Amino acid sequence: MVNPTPESRYRSNLQGEVDSSALYRALAEVEGDSRLAKIFARLAAIEDAHVAFWQAKLAKAGLPVSIPKPSPRTRLLTWLARRMGVSFVLPTVNALEQADIGSYDNQPEAVAGRLPAAERSHARIVQAIAQQSSGSAGLSGSALANLEGRHRAMGGNALRAAVLGANDGLVSNLSLVMAIAGAMADRHVILLTGAAGLVAGACSMAMGEWLSVNSSRELYQRQIATEAEELSQSPDEEREELILIYQAKGLGEAEARELAGRMMANTQTALDTLVREELGIDPESLGGSAWSAAITSFGLFGLGAIFPILPYCFLDGVPALLGSLGASGAALCGIGAGTALFTGRSFLFSATRQLLIGFAAAGLTFGIGRLVGVSLGG
Repeated sequence: MVNPTPESRYRSNLQGEVDSSALYRALAEVEGDSRLAKIFARLAAIEDAHVAFWQAKLAKAGLPVSIPKPSPRTRLLTWLARRMGVSFVLPTVNALEQADIGSYDNQPEAVAGRLPAAERSHARIVQAIAQQSSGSAGLSGSALANLEGRHRAMGGNALRAAVLGANDGLVSNLSLVMAIAGAMADRHVILLTGAAGLVAGACSMAMGEWLSVNSSRELYQRQIATEAEELSQSPDEEREELILIYQAKGLGEAEARELAGRMMANTQTALDTLVREELGIDPESLGGSAWSAAITSFGLFGLGAIFPILPYCFLDGVPALLGSLGASGAALCGIGAGTALFTGRSFLFSATRQLLIGFAAAGLTFGIGRLVGVSLGG
């Protein structure tokens, strides 16, 4: 892929900022809620400053400077907003903002001008307005559920991870064992294959979990460090962004300013608040150990994977096959019942569904094993 020239990049950025400015200004004119109209107007003013930023870059590079017209997409969204209302186009505007969050991250000039932080802030503000417009009064459904005590996020997530980890081990190893059994292999071959599948799958899951936790933590830490630098360099700008976010969530301007002022009074509190509100990161979620997650994942996968091979330690032939299916079926029903704890479905339905899905996978691989075994044996 050919890297764009500085001129083409500057002009592309300028076009994007012109589009954003025109769109927010149109939303401010159409919006019937004066509070939200003021927020859109302030967003438009910030985008105007970004337009001037890229104009200055073009001028400094000795390139012709002109203001482009809004793009056809922006003109269409503006037309729709004026005729159908802000709420009609807001989901699209929100999606566009979310897609543009990282557009400036690898552009040195934009980073120096602190534009990436502004784009992230705008995305959070528009997202909050979109959530409010959808009827959640500035709070997402998950947030409302947490406030009402119905979601039990911490316990639910831990239980979900445990159930799904064990399910991965059970279904994958049951399918593997049934494939080898279908090929009419010796008991020792089935045992060796099942044990190898258990260890290999558990190691893969553990490594994946370790990489996932570490990568997420490193990404979040880099974003938090960037936010801390922006807070130290431009505290007034960060305060204004926080005010806009609180207003977008439903607070009046005076209340938003008072709350933002209290949050900004302490540097650490201000950083924690900005990280949560602008970046959507919970600093407390960074404390987990990658090794603990990996070991837990290894153990859960292994726990599920041991059921299909356990009967082959004591039995042979058809009794071992039936024992493997029986032990795995009981475990599948248990996992299905476990999923009912966080899905809200009945235990019977969840257990039956899990059993049918697991046995369908086992039946498929058993059939493949039988066909391949007969073919090779013939």
